Amino acid sequence: MSTSEPSAVGRRGVLAAAGAALALSPDLAKAADKARRPAPPGFLWGTAISAYQSEGGNTNSDAWLMENIQPSMFKDRSGDACDSYHRYAEDFAIAGGLGLNCYRMGVEWARIEPSEGFFSEAELDHYARVLEACRARGLKPMVTLNHFTTPLWFAKRGGFEVPDAPQLFARYCKKVIERLGPLMDKVTTFNEANIRLLVDLMPGVQSAIPLVKAAIAAAAKATDSPRFSRLAYADPQVVTPIMIEAHRQAYDAIKQARPSLPVGLTLTTQDIQSATDPALVEVYQRRLYGDWVEVARTHADFFGVQTYTRFVVDENGVRPPPKGAELTLSGYEFYPQALANTIRWAHKAIGKPIYVTESGIATHDDARRIAFIDQALDGVRQCLDEGIAVHGYLYWSLLDNFEWTSGYGVPFGLVAVDRQTFKRTPKPSAVHLGRIARANRI
Repeated sequence: MSTSEPSAVGRRGVLAAAGAALALSPDLAKAADKARRPAPPGFLWGTAISAYQSEGGNTNSDAWLMENIQPSMFKDRSGDACDSYHRYAEDFAIAGGLGLNCYRMGVEWARIEPSEGFFSEAELDHYARVLEACRARGLKPMVTLNHFTTPLWFAKRGGFEVPDAPQLFARYCKKVIERLGPLMDKVTTFNEANIRLLVDLMPGVQSAIPLVKAAIAAAAKATDSPRFSRLAYADPQVVTPIMIEAHRQAYDAIKQARPSLPVGLTLTTQDIQSATDPALVEVYQRRLYGDWVEVARTHADFFGVQTYTRFVVDENGVRPPPKGAELTLSGYEFYPQALANTIRWAHKAIGKPIYVTESGIATHDDARRIAFIDQALDGVRQCLDEGIAVHGYLYWSLLDNFEWTSGYGVPFGLVAVDRQTFKRTPKPSAVHLGRIARANRI
């Protein structure tokens, strides 16, 4: 598949593709053009996406195995995903054409180190072309080195549940930065490093444990590996300290290879509110973040806030969303106000430069996506007015991509993707966010 840009794609083509839909709603157009105050100089406007969820065909990954065994927790197989492995130039043309100036993406460890100790120069060259194409579109690349997936060989030997995992991860990170670091604007190690701590807070997790255990057992049998471990399902008490050490070693390795490259840490940062005792907020924050707050203070140049909703808690755990609340397709309460609260928390608890590295909504109703974006940005503006240094807003996601166990039924994207032809169609929300970004007013 050629990676050359289709001639119709570009700012004019992108706006034409979505303009007709946007024109059907003058109120949306007016909302996009309404007066806002200037954003800080250098503010990053962009989208976030992961390599695995968009590239497709990542057959050497632990996630691919888990999708294709029985029993499986996945509603769909990723398959070709959005074919962004080949169509990345088209994706960048859309993002650049909208007026965005940043693109958060990932590189896939399973492609770069397909077997232990062997690093593919061909795949490193591929990602160099990807980053060059990104920059050519005026997009600053923010690169994630690990977004939940690992090479199959790494999972077979125990993943992040074995003591030498940090050295292996840091070696991979150093190799990537030595080759690709000059093309990056910023880099992060783990996406949502506290993801396992989040999973244990979610309502209903106990009912899923039998299926999780059966799927891991099937993966272990398929790979003849009694130590098979996948990050999303590993014991958080075991993997958390090992991942913390992996981040620290990776941070040091990246700085050794390229001292000037900003290295960040992203966490899942949901807004915790108490329905009863206010002291419970801090209790549940500790459960969600563990020791990662201190790690972010000492081993990160910036912090990525990734917020989708709020969690209302009591003495028994996280409550279901309130009766009658609007729910997104991912089952979250529609609550864009959560973002401002987590920004405030990060500013107070961590004190590093803040980027919103993920904020988004799964919905078929694009008008609600626009409303979510506007209300989330209202919260960012409030935080800026309070003197909190927020340096960017990256919406999840550019494309309707593969959403892990939920498959393709929960569209977060600003751009629809035809599952057969891979045709990209920008939605009105894409043009809406693009107008805000081009004006650099928030």
